[in-house]
Amino acid sequence: MSLKDLKDIPYGKTAIELKNIFLAFGGVKALTDVSFEVKKGEVFAIIGPNGAGKSSMLNVINGFYKPTSGTINFAGTDRGEMEPEFAAKSGIARTFQNIALFKGMSTLDNLMTGRLLKQKQNFLMQALYFGPAEKEEEEHREKVERVIDFLDLQSIRRTPVGSLPYGLQKRVELGRALAMEPEILLLDEPMAGMNVEEKQDMSRFVLTVNNELKTTIVLIEHDMGVVMDISDRIVVLDYGKKIGSGLPNEIRSNKAVIDAYLGVADDD
Repeated sequence: MSLKDLKDIPYGKTAIELKNIFLAFGGVKALTDVSFEVKKGEVFAIIGPNGAGKSSMLNVINGFYKPTSGTINFAGTDRGEMEPEFAAKSGIARTFQNIALFKGMSTLDNLMTGRLLKQKQNFLMQALYFGPAEKEEEEHREKVERVIDFLDLQSIRRTPVGSLPYGLQKRVELGRALAMEPEILLLDEPMAGMNVEEKQDMSRFVLTVNNELKTTIVLIEHDMGVVMDISDRIVVLDYGKKIGSGLPNEIRSNKAVIDAYLGVADDD
């Protein structure tokens, strides 16, 4: 399985399918019999109340968690589980709910860390910075500079990210994921803690990544206005179980989803 396999899947066809995923930590069930598919080229949202199992599901997709049972069909091949290195090398990149940047490093240097898996020269050649290693470094920097331009990060390219406002740090984290040139991008609450203007900017960048870079996006987001505006399809989790899936309009009128968000248990 390689990045080429994922690239060869036609748009609109299944890129990843989760089948009957169970995940438990000791006696605590995080996910129970969850199944859904993500189609190539779409913006797919995973939503649900706090503690619904959304981040756990992302962790299953990219291999941080190994499901207790169930399978992941990735690019046409069934796997019992993913491994983080396999996921990254196969074209899956990830951002996190809590920003995971190197705060003392510049925006440029943080984005360069997204190129680590693309490096082919050994450590000695990189340290000597000579010949092929120098050429490879220049190629990586060129890729990163394109991401900087794409996300309008030129003015902060040399700024330590720890001194940046929260919204810009989230954008830098998105940029580091894009520097990996992913086919599938997993976004864990990319707009958490942002004001209205920052959310609008991030929504625009997410749609641009999807439309212009042709990147399949799987996101977790609590702002239902954002989810309904930018998602092609949605799956809803509650207490680790799937309670709904479909188009935004279908989810908006789904009674089980409404009850989960409003805390309504039963009809009178």
